[in-house]
Amino acid sequence: MSATIPALGRSLWGNAVVRLRRDKTALFCLGIIIAYAVVAIASPLVFSHWDSTYNYSLRNAPPSLKYPLGTDALGRSVLVKTLLGAHVSMTVGFMANVIAIPLGLILGAFAGYFGRRVDDVIVWFYTTVASIPGIILLIALKFAFADRILFGGTPLELDLSGMPGVYLALGLINWIATCRLIRAETMKVKELDFVLAARASGRSDLAILLRHIVPNVFHIAIINFSLGFVGAINAEVILSFLNIGVQNLPSWGKMINDARMDLVVGRWWEFTAAVTAIFVVVLAWNIFGDRLRDALDPKLR
Repeated sequence: MSATIPALGRSLWGNAVVRLRRDKTALFCLGIIIAYAVVAIASPLVFSHWDSTYNYSLRNAPPSLKYPLGTDALGRSVLVKTLLGAHVSMTVGFMANVIAIPLGLILGAFAGYFGRRVDDVIVWFYTTVASIPGIILLIALKFAFADRILFGGTPLELDLSGMPGVYLALGLINWIATCRLIRAETMKVKELDFVLAARASGRSDLAILLRHIVPNVFHIAIINFSLGFVGAINAEVILSFLNIGVQNLPSWGKMINDARMDLVVGRWWEFTAAVTAIFVVVLAWNIFGDRLRDALDPKLR
């Protein structure tokens, strides 16, 4: 009688990959996101001389074979502006979350694990920040960073009045949701048997956090990274629309701001191009984020 070989179980991440690979909608949305990322990386290299492509004889030209999305008020290709706008928005979305997600993960894990005064201080801090309307705080931070240089005189010098200031401002206000979720999940995980066993064996609090707590709540950070990408893109568009965002590069928010009066006289192409680009990437991120959340939910395995 042959022995039965038990089926090997998959890890949470392995199971998530299998479920996402079977989800055609999620794969399609991921393909759109990857395409936007490729455009964001390649467009500044391909169109490096975009600032000098003025053609005043073709100002506000409608879509044609040469200019599929028409031209703007300075005779520049709207298609090229849209592609370069992807570079700004995708970069801002990525960098803002690189700042916000680790900050929320660290503070949430510390608050949930240590509790008491540590928890009180962190909860008081994020509650205070959350009580301020996000757009007001974002604008205030952007103005506070004007003409400020970080790490001046070093190879890491950052001019906060430009794109780095947008990254930092968005990162400093987008960590709160991650912190709340990580805190709640950490409070639940720290009472499980494997954490109690690690504590009984004499492991330090830091070792328990790094070895047992963080790996078991990290999926929340990944999900929030995907969902936070959408919020960062929308916030950058609002800042650029208000002329306090990125100044020296084309962005979708600036395109909407430049074209807002064109609709009155029937010039719809620049506004439509920017809105469509935003709609597609935001929809793709929202759908993919929802499917990723479902794939990483242990209750649905």
